[in-house]
Amino acid sequence: MDRRDTASRLARLDLLASRLKAEEPMSVAGLAEEFGVSRRTLFRDIALLRERGLPIEADRGRGGGIRLERNWGIGRLKLSYREAVELLISLAIAEQMEAPWIIANLAPIRRKLAASFSQTLRERVDSLTRRIKIGPSASPAVLQGFVQPDSKTGEALCRAFLELRLLRFSYTDGEGSRSRRQVEPHYLLLSYPVWYLVAWDHERKAVRSFRLDRMHNGDILSEEFKLRPFEYFAEVFAGVPAVSP
Repeated sequence: MDRRDTASRLARLDLLASRLKAEEPMSVAGLAEEFGVSRRTLFRDIALLRERGLPIEADRGRGGGIRLERNWGIGRLKLSYREAVELLISLAIAEQMEAPWIIANLAPIRRKLAASFSQTLRERVDSLTRRIKIGPSASPAVLQGFVQPDSKTGEALCRAFLELRLLRFSYTDGEGSRSRRQVEPHYLLLSYPVWYLVAWDHERKAVRSFRLDRMHNGDILSEEFKLRPFEYFAEVFAGVPAVSP
C-alpha cells in the first residue's frame, strides 16, 4: 500500500470513527457507497477500529446497520484535576442544598466518581472540598445589592484557589470604598446565590471576607502559599457545614 492509499485509509478511518461517535443512523452499504469502497473494505476498516477499542456492532446482512454498542462511553470518562474538582464540588453543593428533585441519586454518583480517581488525586480533591463551605441563603438585604460577579475575576479566583497561589484584586465594600487587596484564598463560602472568599489579607495581616460580586480586576500571582491552620478561620465558619466528597 503506497502513501496515498495509506493516507486515504487513515482519513476514512477518522471519518468513520467520528460518524459513529455522533450516533447518526447509517448502514454498511450506505457508508461503502459514500466512501467509494467495497463492503469488504469497509468491514476491514471496522475490524481495525475495533482493534483500536471502539465497540462497533455491524450487521452483515443486506443493507446491514452499523453502530456503537449502546453502553459505549460508560465508565470511559477521563477528567483533568480541575474538571474533577469542579464536578465533585458541584455535586457536593447540590447535596448540601438538598434540592428534592435531584438529591436522590447524587450520593452514589459522587462515590463512583471519587472511586475512579487515583489515590493522589482523591487526596487533593478531598483537601479542596473541605475548603468549600455552605451557609444559609443570602438575606433579602444582601440580594438587593447583588450583581453577577466579574467573570475574569472569578476565573482568577478559581485558579488561585485550586493552585494555592496569591490573588490580587480591587474591592468595593458596602459603603462604596475601594481598595486594592492581596490575599491568600483559603476558603469559599456559598450563601446562595452569593459567593464569599475567606482569605488571609497580607496588608492587614488578618482574616478577611470578600463578596465575589464586589471583586474586580483580579490577577493570579506566581507566588504560592501554604494553607494556614483552620483555627485562624474557625470563628468565621462557626456553625457552617463543610462540603465533603
